[in-house]
Amino acid sequence: MSDLIASENTALDFPELVAGLNQYLRLRTTPIGMKLFETAGEMEAIPRIRRPSAIHTTDQIVGMATRNGWTVGITADDLVGAQCSTVIGLHPRSEQWLSGDRMHGVWFKELEDARAHQEAMDVVEHGRFEAMAVSPLASGRLNPPDICLIYATPAQMILFINGLQWTGYRKLEWGCVGESACADSWGRALSTGEPSLSIPCFAERRYGGVMEDELLMALPPHFLPKIIAGLAALSSNGLRYPIAPYGVNNDVRAGMGVSYDS
Repeated sequence: MSDLIASENTALDFPELVAGLNQYLRLRTTPIGMKLFETAGEMEAIPRIRRPSAIHTTDQIVGMATRNGWTVGITADDLVGAQCSTVIGLHPRSEQWLSGDRMHGVWFKELEDARAHQEAMDVVEHGRFEAMAVSPLASGRLNPPDICLIYATPAQMILFINGLQWTGYRKLEWGCVGESACADSWGRALSTGEPSLSIPCFAERRYGGVMEDELLMALPPHFLPKIIAGLAALSSNGLRYPIAPYGVNNDVRAGMGVSYDS
C-alpha cells in the first residue's frame, strides 16, 4: 500500500481521525479500538476500564463500546463460551472447538459442514494473550489499539474503501464464513494486520446491537490517515456522502461527465 499509511510506531491523533471520519462519512455509530493484552493486569490498568459483572458474548462487549461509549475489558472467563474467546486468541482451537458439534443441526445440516466452518474461521493464535479491551477510538485510552472497528452503511462503507484505494491501489478481497462473522472482521484483522470487511452475523445483530443496514470494517489504525486523505480528495472531486440520487430516468451524460471525466 501507499507510504501515506502511517508507521505502526507513529503517534496518531485519534480525536482528529474520528472527526475526519465523521466529517466525510457522517457515521452514526462510535468508531472504537480493540486491543489484546498479555496479562489481565495490563488490561485492568487502562483508565476508567469497566469489567463485566455478567457473562457476555464478544459481540456484546464490542456493542458496549460502539453503542454505549464505554471502555470495557474482559478475559475468557467473562465470555459465554469458546466460540467467542477463540476468535480473539483467549482459547485454543481445541479438537472439541474444531468439531463444530455445537453448530451441527443448528447452523449446518451435516457435522462435516460445521467442522469445515470452524476450520475456515480466522482467529488469533492462542497462547500469548489473556485479556482484551475495547474503547471509543477518540478516547485514546488504548494508546494505540491493535485494530479499529468502523460500523457503516453500505454507501458509507464503499466510500471508506474508495478512500483506502485512492493511493496505492490494490483489489481488496475478503471472505464470509457466515455465522461467527466476527472471524471475518476482528479475527482476520487481528491475525493478519489487514483491513477486513464483514457482513455482521445473526449473533452480532441479536446480541451486539448491530443494525440491520450496517457493515463492519476492522483494520489497524495506521491505515486511517491514508483513508481520510483519500476521502478528502474524493470529496473535492464531488464524490462524497451522502450520495445524492441522480434519477433513473434522467439523461446521464451531464452527471457522468463530472464524476467520471467522460
